[in-house]
Amino acid sequence: MCLNTTTSAAAAAAAAAVARFLSLIERCIAAKDLRLGRHLHSHLLKTALNHHTVLANRLVHLYSLSGSLPSAVSAFTDLPFKNHHSYNTLLAALCRSGHLHAARQLFDQMSHRDLVSHNTMISTLTHHGHHREALNLFTRMRKDHSFDKFTVVGVATACANLGALNSLRQLHGAAIGAGLDFNVIMSNVMIDAYGKCGDAEVSRELFDRMETRDVISWTSLVAAYASAHRLEEAWLAFDRMPERNAVSWTALVSGYEQNGEGEAALELFRRMIEEGVGPTPFTLVSVLSACAGLGLIARGKQVHGFMVRKCIGLDSFNIFTSNALIDMYAKCGDMASAANVFDAMPERDVVSWNSMVTGFARNGHGKRSLAVFEQMMKAGVTPNHTTFLGVLSACSHAGLVSEGRQFLDSMERKYGLKPRPEHYAAFVDALGRNCQLEEAMELNKDLHSKHELSSVGTWGALLGACRVHGNLELAERASEYLFELEPENGARYLMLSNIYAAAGQWDDVRQVRLLMKGKGFRKDPGFSWIDLRSGKHMFVADDKSHKRTEEIYELLATLVDQMKETRYHLNYEQSLFGHEEGDCLLQCV
Repeated sequence: MCLNTTTSAAAAAAAAAVARFLSLIERCIAAKDLRLGRHLHSHLLKTALNHHTVLANRLVHLYSLSGSLPSAVSAFTDLPFKNHHSYNTLLAALCRSGHLHAARQLFDQMSHRDLVSHNTMISTLTHHGHHREALNLFTRMRKDHSFDKFTVVGVATACANLGALNSLRQLHGAAIGAGLDFNVIMSNVMIDAYGKCGDAEVSRELFDRMETRDVISWTSLVAAYASAHRLEEAWLAFDRMPERNAVSWTALVSGYEQNGEGEAALELFRRMIEEGVGPTPFTLVSVLSACAGLGLIARGKQVHGFMVRKCIGLDSFNIFTSNALIDMYAKCGDMASAANVFDAMPERDVVSWNSMVTGFARNGHGKRSLAVFEQMMKAGVTPNHTTFLGVLSACSHAGLVSEGRQFLDSMERKYGLKPRPEHYAAFVDALGRNCQLEEAMELNKDLHSKHELSSVGTWGALLGACRVHGNLELAERASEYLFELEPENGARYLMLSNIYAAAGQWDDVRQVRLLMKGKGFRKDPGFSWIDLRSGKHMFVADDKSHKRTEEIYELLATLVDQMKETRYHLNYEQSLFGHEEGDCLLQCV
């Protein structure tokens, strides 16, 4: 009897000690007090509770929340009796710290994976952009486990990023079948996901069914309409919002910019600032992209100055805003400013390097582009498909055909990157610029036999080269392939017509133009513009609506006279137009 009493008392004392330590550890977790947590841990190691599983699990959690992953791993490793909570706690710690590879390894080693384990991995895979892997894991999970609202959020996000509408519908049906309650968070995620997958109607249906909506619900609907290219409805939804924040404005600005309405996006940004809503880095990326697309460098510099004054998006945690600045300056032709932004970046990713490689190539500085690529390799940054597209373009502009061929060959051999049609198009352009048209034709025919590599880009590059070098025979053969691949593109017919005109074959010109007319093709009038402080000035052929028309036409007349006086300097056979079309061009100018 005495022994039993003593044992019971010892057990009660041990339980009380566990409860006391657990309470203290929970306080440390709530306060993220790493110093006190370490002190408690060192004290525990001197007691009989040093291997207590529950206490050790909570210590692992404390260390992971406090950013001390090595201590979390050490506490887990020292634990002799691990349960599934122990593994889940360390798994969450690894995922929270961004150690995806180690998290995968631990997940695969776990003898028991529960709902928490799967949800942790699915959300982490999605966060790191491994959306297909997240979907595959969900498929395997459903064979042995049920799922909850956290699973739905992670998988719906993966579907949204993949544009996987069928997978999203299956998830939606499964969630309804499982009887899950579609609360505000789940509904918001599904509205956003359906929108990104192009089904704005379902997004609207889900929105209408919600009893309670928050600003995220409205913003998700705006983004859904924008993703479906329904900008008017996106604007109407935005206009009806009872409350707007920076994210709401950003969704609308981004929607207009991504749908090619750059001017409208910039006007919305102006109104956003006027209403006192501070932009986020994501807003600025969309605005800079709009400036880049329109070639508005003055406006882009104003945005850059705004970012500097407001200290928005220029720290090391916002690499993507610096990348957007580089892209804007490069597309506007100001590589000096692009280089200044690049050089000032404390950290760079592959997008940063690609923007410089592509920017120099696009602006005709092929050798400088390749020099940046060499620096990229020395920095240990792994190139991707975009990198090599810039590199091949640089080789084309610099006339480095042999080097271009080596880069194209090295993509798969050295880096495991299978060249895409656009890479071959860039190399065909390099061959064309170097007057190696027969080789370009043979490469195109070889690619055409491999259907997955045949593209309008490769044939278009060859046709453009034939135009420059006046090779009518190859131009006709290239056009045949282009008409087969892209029968409804009137621009291809127009280019062939111009090539005939350059060769003085006016009967062929008329035949092609009649063919275009029969197919209903028409050439939209081109226009030029210049962006000044007073605004954007646009000019179309025969346009006389500008308030300074007389002054402009007087200057143009002088320029045309000078052009006519110096026309004998041109190599007529290489010009784009014959006499008839040349006069038309001069009239348009």
